[in-house]
Amino acid sequence: MLPVVAIIGRPNVGKSSLLNRIVGRRVSIVDPTPGVTRDRITAELTLDPPIEGPEDALPRTVEFMDTGGYGVYTADGRRIDDAGMDLAALTPHIEEQIRAATEEADVILFTVDAQSGVTALDETIATMLRRSGQASKAMLVVNKVDGPSWEAHAFDAMRLGFGEPHMVSANNGAGLRRLREAIWERVGDAPAKPVPTEMKVAIVGRRNAGKSSFTNALAGEDRVIVSEIAGTTRDAIDVRFEVGGRTFVAIDTAGVRKRKSWADDVEFYSNVRTDQSIRRADVCLLVLDATDKISQVEKHLAMELIEQAKPTLIVLNKWDLMPKKAKVEDFMEYLGQEMPGLDFAPIACVSALTGEGVQDAIAMAFNLFQQAGHRETTGKLNALVQRILTERGPSSKLGTIAKIYYITQIEVFPPTIALVVNKPDLFEGNYERYLLNRMREELPYAEVPIRLRFSARKRRENPGDAQPARRDDSAEQ
Repeated sequence: MLPVVAIIGRPNVGKSSLLNRIVGRRVSIVDPTPGVTRDRITAELTLDPPIEGPEDALPRTVEFMDTGGYGVYTADGRRIDDAGMDLAALTPHIEEQIRAATEEADVILFTVDAQSGVTALDETIATMLRRSGQASKAMLVVNKVDGPSWEAHAFDAMRLGFGEPHMVSANNGAGLRRLREAIWERVGDAPAKPVPTEMKVAIVGRRNAGKSSFTNALAGEDRVIVSEIAGTTRDAIDVRFEVGGRTFVAIDTAGVRKRKSWADDVEFYSNVRTDQSIRRADVCLLVLDATDKISQVEKHLAMELIEQAKPTLIVLNKWDLMPKKAKVEDFMEYLGQEMPGLDFAPIACVSALTGEGVQDAIAMAFNLFQQAGHRETTGKLNALVQRILTERGPSSKLGTIAKIYYITQIEVFPPTIALVVNKPDLFEGNYERYLLNRMREELPYAEVPIRLRFSARKRRENPGDAQPARRDDSAEQ
């Protein structure tokens, strides 16, 4: 396991901005609304040793963890969300996530704000750390030291009892190198490279379909906040798992809904993160509520998965609420009508609440991962497609006979096959779909997207057609 560095503090001290600055990319959503970060957001980073450290010192890889702001989770005037739910109900869940993060952490970055000064809530957090026995892990970080004039304010934080502060500015990057070096020294020996991950799985779906419950069922703990409040998960959250000796990362994403229903900028960024999560995933789990009809939101997600050519497992959640006589076959025709582009995707029936079927779904995801990464031999592809062409070739109104000169697989994830043919337009449309279906029947990637790339054979230039070289008169002048 990698050493864990948890960032804690009250709302609006800039924890999310600090995490983004430290790791050098946007990991957490940054917004002035208190309570935007609710779950534990994680990111791995390899820290370089101090410049003035030992010559034989090696980099150390750690996992940073951003937590929700302690103590206040709702903006002024926004205690009730757009769905009419009381956001204050999240308070115990968020505090439990913070408690779990501090217990798991090897180092705690207790972050305060130089510009607003030490508050009663900062003192409450300091007391909490001492009473829980976690104070020895804590490093005092004073953020928003945007210039020398704020340094005196930063030193005032020493009265919290955690020693000399590390003064930084997530706004302009000041002090970040020294902070990284100090963390490197605190974490001790750690592996120089991240623990290898076989597969990244994005869990996507509309609000309240049960995505976070699915992740928690995998983890065997409340790793992600699960709540009836719509839109509880605001960020895409990476959670590492090891099942049967195989390692994968599950990316729990924010629930998606129609654009016209977005309540604020935070929801906009949440949807951007969902799109980014789909792009970086190897396999996607499209979680549907088995007790409800497929919505336009889910159809849009399906179109995005098709456009990105992502191996997709359709997860029918809340299967425990279905009548006992219900069968997955009953859903296949309906799903084929509502999401026709995913008619080849396998289906898993699960109950995130009881855990039934969850491990089987992950096994199916690994199977899709293997299919998408398979590379078929050129000889087998040529033999197969020539046989298909002989059995049924594309028709041409002009009587042109379709010919295939060469076939080879050029990529994986998704499997991409290049075909050199005499007339590419003969293979487009209906015949391309027919060819794809036949390939799925014959090749070991039956349940993942396949891309075909048709191109015409390039004619070699006749040497006799070459233009004579121009005379360079300048050489004679």
